[in-house]
Amino acid sequence: MIGRVENKIALVTGGGSGLGRATVQALTREGAKVLIADLNLESAHETATMVAETGGEASAFAMDVTIAAQAEAMVQTTVERYGRLDCAFNNAGIPGKVGTSVIDYEEKDWDRVIAVDLKGVWLGMKYEIKQMLKQGGGVVVNTASIAGLVGLVGSSPYVASKHGVVGLTKTAALEFAQQNIRVNAVCPGVFRTPLVEKIIAELPEREELYLSAQPIGRMGRPEELAEAVVWLCSDAASFVTGHAFPVDGGYVAG
Repeated sequence: MIGRVENKIALVTGGGSGLGRATVQALTREGAKVLIADLNLESAHETATMVAETGGEASAFAMDVTIAAQAEAMVQTTVERYGRLDCAFNNAGIPGKVGTSVIDYEEKDWDRVIAVDLKGVWLGMKYEIKQMLKQGGGVVVNTASIAGLVGLVGSSPYVASKHGVVGLTKTAALEFAQQNIRVNAVCPGVFRTPLVEKIIAELPEREELYLSAQPIGRMGRPEELAEAVVWLCSDAASFVTGHAFPVDGGYVAG
């Protein structure tokens, strides 16, 4: 059976764990070759090894999404290794200090969240789209969040950055719609990832809050988000651009 992204070349930032790792695995299972970009090179190699064990092809690349030269090098390396770039998933992100109010947030902590979660997505798009213009097309998917669609108490820079990602996505989609480049965002609800488990370990009361807030009655599984990304990257979504796609168990429907 032909995979949904057969013979496509993709890159995934934050591909060393969580949603990024699950998406790398889904993309390669569906026929893509993937560059796994992550600040933690060891984790990226672990993901690449998992892919190889199932017959897929992926390679690791160490980079900081907040540094323009490294974002540019990420795209250049993808093209050098695989010949082109068909799909990009800008997924790397951090939660910041959950439970801290707007007035109590430290400036340096605010700046760090904005740099990774918003500037990092913009830098990725900047160089990915330049390459896609050279090729005659491509697909970009950004990780926003339900926090890009509604407010969340105690997460002000995260909410601000994710609203920004939604805005960036819509703007880029309009700017390049006639150049055969589609740009969409996924807006995950709460998924059981290492990042969420870390938050729960620090703030145990959050687990019940997360569970009670989702109409479906459970947290998401990383592979469920990955399936949405694969679909957006595939030709099946050829008429979809500028969309902020909730994958949230019904959270924003309430």
